[in-house]
Amino acid sequence: MLLTYQYKLNPTPQQVVTLEAWGELLRRHYNYALGQRLDWLNRTRSLLDRCSLVCEPIGEIPQKVDYYTQASDLKQTKELFPEYKNIYADCQQQNLMRLDKAWKRWLVPDKNGKRGGRPRFKKRGDICSFTFPRVNCAKAGTHLIGNALKLSKIGEVEVILHRPIPDGFEVKQATILKKADGWYVSFSLEDKTVPESLSIDEIKTATGIDVGLEKFLTTAQGQSIEVPQYYRKAQATLARQQRQLARKTKGSKNYQKQANKIALIHLRVARQRKEFHYQVAHWLVKSYDLIVFENLNIKGLARTRLAKSILDVAWGAFLQIMQAVAVRRGKHTRGVDPRKTSINCSGCGVRVEKTLAVRVHSCECGLVIDRDWNSALNLLKLGSVGLPIPGCGGLDISQPVKQQVSYVNLRCSRYIACN
Repeated sequence: MLLTYQYKLNPTPQQVVTLEAWGELLRRHYNYALGQRLDWLNRTRSLLDRCSLVCEPIGEIPQKVDYYTQASDLKQTKELFPEYKNIYADCQQQNLMRLDKAWKRWLVPDKNGKRGGRPRFKKRGDICSFTFPRVNCAKAGTHLIGNALKLSKIGEVEVILHRPIPDGFEVKQATILKKADGWYVSFSLEDKTVPESLSIDEIKTATGIDVGLEKFLTTAQGQSIEVPQYYRKAQATLARQQRQLARKTKGSKNYQKQANKIALIHLRVARQRKEFHYQVAHWLVKSYDLIVFENLNIKGLARTRLAKSILDVAWGAFLQIMQAVAVRRGKHTRGVDPRKTSINCSGCGVRVEKTLAVRVHSCECGLVIDRDWNSALNLLKLGSVGLPIPGCGGLDISQPVKQQVSYVNLRCSRYIACN
């Protein structure tokens, strides 16, 4: 299993200038390579409604451009532009690999028939990271010795090791990236000690989770977590800072300083949200052996008038984190179709029509519970089919009619987030 540990760097002013120069040169080379590919594509294609006698490429048709042809041209690039000799060769190759992946995502559909967007030309400052593919080996351009990171053609950079790299983890590659508050390094670590997943017979506890905007999620046991709304709480501060930015002269130093203040606010919101997601994920994986969630079309939901709230809770990022934490702990996760889970009764299975404004599920069988709780019970029932798990049939009439949803307090849970 591959993990990523990120550490803060403390480069000297001269090293900062070198790192920024590398990013700018790699950006220009990325744009040139993308232009080569688009030129080849336009010269070797003709529109369906155009005759070749009317629409025909002008000039010599170039040969097909791919990663290998562009990587072989790096030697010529260094001869024409000597400043590229100061960049480590592997970083330039990784830059072209990044373009090649984006190009293939656009032209080649995945197993579901979906394709990515067309690669775009990068503006100044868009490329703020570069990768050293080898670390601590004979031909590596990066060596981590203690708290010093030795980079080829840059020198030794101090690393703030706020947590040690665990024993037995192999450092595969290092990515240098720039954020609003400084430079960081992300180490890709290979962990060979990941436990095997529990067998089906060993699963003893299971739950279903229903995500929402009123409550972040509700479990099949009736526990709910409030929505933190980090972005909503920061909106007033962001609006004030953005008004100050609008008064600055675009491109001036004061404009850049104010833009960096806004970037710091967004960075803080993103970190708060990520920390919250990890806390919830560790709590769920620690409590249950099987977690059933709903496969939502989050991109489609983000196009509605609730887009800001949906993007603020970031369900997709949370589900990815939860699945990664579950794999590391040997637990199981399962996604099911969410259709009709909030309409059907978890006790008797009867369809109970209700609008989104109705937050309480009330059935003729006598079951009156929270709407999200009812949906979580239905998700658990769908995800646990064929599993020897007791108590997955939902609530029935013999249980209390009116249920109160309890809220789990995840504050000050550093232990949960770190383990």
